[in-house]
This record gives sequence, C-alpha cells and structure tokens, in this order.
Amino acid sequence: MVRSDARENRARILAAAREALAADGSTSMNQIAQRAGVGAGTLYRNFPTRESLVLAVYQDEVARIIATVPDLLAQMPPLEALRHWATDLVEAMRRKHGLGDALSPGAHQAISEQSYGPVIAAITELLDAGKKDESIRVDADPGDFLQLTGALWRAASSPEDRAPHMLALILDGLRTHR
Repeated sequence: MVRSDARENRARILAAAREALAADGSTSMNQIAQRAGVGAGTLYRNFPTRESLVLAVYQDEVARIIATVPDLLAQMPPLEALRHWATDLVEAMRRKHGLGDALSPGAHQAISEQSYGPVIAAITELLDAGKKDESIRVDADPGDFLQLTGALWRAASSPEDRAPHMLALILDGLRTHR
C-alpha cells in the first residue's frame, strides 16, 4: 500500500512533468523536480529514468482521455462526444510526438501496445452509442476510426490547424445518411 504523501508526490511530479515537457521537451529531470516541489531523490525513486517519466506522463494522459467517455456521452449526442474525444486524443498524440526525442523506439512500441486496447474500447463505446441512437453507421469500425484519426496529429497545424476540418470529414463519413 502506498502512503498518501507518496501518491501526492507522484501526482505532483506527473503534473509538473506534463506542463514542463509540453512547454520544452528538453526540460531536465532536476527542473521537473523543482517544479513539482520535490527533491531529486523523490523524483528518481518514482521515475528512475527520463524515459520512465515520459512514459508515465503519456499513460496518465491516455487514461484521463479514456475516462472522459462516460461524461461526454452523458452530456452530448454520440457524434458530438466522439468529436470532442477525438480532438483530445489528437492533442495527446501531438504531445507524444513532441516528446519523441525523449523516447526510444522500444518505448514508442510499449506506449502503442499498452494504450491500443483501452483506446479501442473507448472508441467502441462511443461508436456503439451512436449506432444505438442511429446517428452512426452500423458498419463503423473502431480500428478504422483509430487509423483515420492517426493521420490527424500529423496534419499541418500552422498557419491553420487542418485537424478539425479533417475530423469533420471523418465524422461525416460515419454519419448515418437517411
């Protein structure tokens, strides 16, 4: 069982790392420890390597995005929930890509393997809700949707972000046409 102060330290480290790495992917471990208000020993006890910290930040982000599905579906129609959810996923994928230099190819593979199942389950829940209310085609496939949205994080983001327009096209293709 982990003590509450240890859980709080870990949470502060993850929050500080998320902010710091989003602003500058080369932020040092010591800078992250300072930002989190913990000593270097506490940081390294929780995350022995920079890569383990970056992986934990990304895994935490994926878990946060997946956890939003029930609330989104409770607040809006399935297609709108899917749009909001996919937008968050694309932003997380862009942040992960921005941290690419900090991760080995093996770490990238581990992230993909660990997050694939939960992400597909979240997409399935969103698509099933739309199939149930007949706003989404019955042949919509979560794997296909993930493949299509995978291209969105690579879309040009300047001078204008192309991802929202591309996502609108994808969602229009999912829509049931009566």
